[in-house]
Amino acid sequence: MTSPSSTVKILVLAAALAAPAQSALAWGASGHRMVGVLAASSLAEDVPAFVRSPYGVAAIGEYAREPDRWKGSGKVHDTDRDAAHFLDLDDEGKMFGGPKFTVETLPPTRADYEAALRAAGQDSWKAGYLPYAIIDGYQQLVKDFTYWRVLVAAEKNTTDAQKKAWYAADLKRREELLLRDLGVWAHYIGDGSQPLHMSVHYNGWGDYPNPNNYTQSKGTHGAFEGPLVKAVAKDDEVRALMPAPVDCACSIETRMVGYLTTTWKQTEPLYQLEKAGGMVESDPRAKAFVDARLAAGAAELRDMVTMAWKASASGKIGYRPEISVADVESGKADPWNDLFGKD
Repeated sequence: MTSPSSTVKILVLAAALAAPAQSALAWGASGHRMVGVLAASSLAEDVPAFVRSPYGVAAIGEYAREPDRWKGSGKVHDTDRDAAHFLDLDDEGKMFGGPKFTVETLPPTRADYEAALRAAGQDSWKAGYLPYAIIDGYQQLVKDFTYWRVLVAAEKNTTDAQKKAWYAADLKRREELLLRDLGVWAHYIGDGSQPLHMSVHYNGWGDYPNPNNYTQSKGTHGAFEGPLVKAVAKDDEVRALMPAPVDCACSIETRMVGYLTTTWKQTEPLYQLEKAGGMVESDPRAKAFVDARLAAGAAELRDMVTMAWKASASGKIGYRPEISVADVESGKADPWNDLFGKD
């Protein structure tokens, strides 16, 4: 990897076409930490204070690096998880080499997606499954916030000293777990702002028609998202580029489609900039591109967290029957058995 002070050329995600795409990293440590920190520190005041606290913000920033840090854990571990970082789309925004899905027309579950890919001689470990990682993490966060709301209400409502003590202790556990879940999920939201995570051209243009003679360099990835980001991206400057919060009043699936499609459309502009010699730390065009992409990731994470928090207000816990947040908050339902365990 080149040093931050050396000339930096754009990196194009993943390993070369000849190598497994799963072996590549995403944004480097600086980029993923920045996305997590800027998002968490920009949340509205109605999001629980522990998430927005200095400890919470720092924890989310560090956990956002975790899916890259756990790489190399072993063949089973890495083979299953590494493809969560990307989705390979061609120049028409369709899945390469397999069913011609767009982000918008992906099957509803990863199992359905896998079945369709296998029917075409492909699999999600090669094609990537970033959209499903984003939806999965969102749904987990909604459930975490749901349990948090229930525990807060249960501790407040109970007059039993032993139950009150257990609720308080479990609330602390839930908060730690929630920060971890949110932080790890932040990694995949960050991946989704990097155009090369959304393209078959992830490490040089590759073995595709290349009339514009875009770079085939397989050494640009690490330089771009590591040293270049570290050299040019500053928290306050990226924060200033974050758009105002947007409530799409839509499902997570719909929101994810818009976000990832917008990112995919930045693939060729990235190559155009590299070809023009602008992807070096001394060129303001490089900084503008990096800052804009990091700001997009941070803003999307901020808005998706807010979306999850709001959705949790109508959440439920337990089984047969489920108990709603509203019923616990009103005192209509006692959640003890569902929280402590009914077995």
